[in-house]
Amino acid sequence: MTFGDCYNVTLFTLLGLIDDQDLQVRVSVLLIFAYAIIFLGNFTIIALFSADSHLRSPMYIFLFNLSIIDIASSSTILPKLFNMLFTKQNKISFAGCITQMYIFMSLALTELLLLTAMAYDRYVAICHPLNYIVVMSFADCIGLSVASWLVGFMDPIGHAVLISNMKFWADHPIDHFFCDISPLLMIACSDISMVEMLDYIEGFLVAFPTFLLILVSYIYIISSVLKIKSAEGKHKAFSTCTSHLTCVIIYYGTMLCLHMKPTSSYFPKLDKLFALVYAVLVPMLNPFIYCLKNKEVKKSLLNFKITFFIKGL
Repeated sequence: MTFGDCYNVTLFTLLGLIDDQDLQVRVSVLLIFAYAIIFLGNFTIIALFSADSHLRSPMYIFLFNLSIIDIASSSTILPKLFNMLFTKQNKISFAGCITQMYIFMSLALTELLLLTAMAYDRYVAICHPLNYIVVMSFADCIGLSVASWLVGFMDPIGHAVLISNMKFWADHPIDHFFCDISPLLMIACSDISMVEMLDYIEGFLVAFPTFLLILVSYIYIISSVLKIKSAEGKHKAFSTCTSHLTCVIIYYGTMLCLHMKPTSSYFPKLDKLFALVYAVLVPMLNPFIYCLKNKEVKKSLLNFKITFFIKGL
């Protein structure tokens, strides 16, 4: 591979999602449809939470925040991807690239922390139901949500500062459809060891402890549920956790494949697929996973439709 000069770039070129022009049209249609579902599904949850005072329990507070993240994370990536697919304009400014990377990382970390808070919420609800109202008060849930956002947006600052001071190979494109850490480091001609070390440190201090907390929470949850004698009681207890557990598995699966590995292990096609799962599939499925079988959400949605219809008359 031949590289140009090593210098401070002002523009990057993104190679995009796929090279096949015919396939691009079909993918573009599917992505637009998916983005519409993401926006409408998550906006519905936000609207229901804002309008219905009955949906102010801890789990719905976290779902409200999760819906904001889903809309924001997909909107950080997909509009630029649409522009690339339809206009063939694959350029992105250096500042725009660093900003996109920082926002993507911040939202991913915020979601990780919120999923951990939701695991703790389920643990308290099932293992200590009599103390649930005291332990998971409205103020405590708001505090956990705010803390998740603050830590989520403060933590990736180190990455943004280090990468923004790097030099990159001239005329070498980013083999991705958005600015992520691994494809950026692949074209860096500065020393990347500090960034990789920061990745491992944050993985050890943030990702591993949160995963451990979720794992321990579910060990206690499963242990408590198995002690329930009635089959109906077990089913009800497990049903409150399956949606969250599904999202945790999908989330950790994609995030581990994307970030918890050395830069040398970056494989463009595979990493683009995992990035699509995180940026499109997860935000699209979250409203359905959490709310499709939820009686309270269905009731709130029905009341919302009835109220809207009456006002329309």
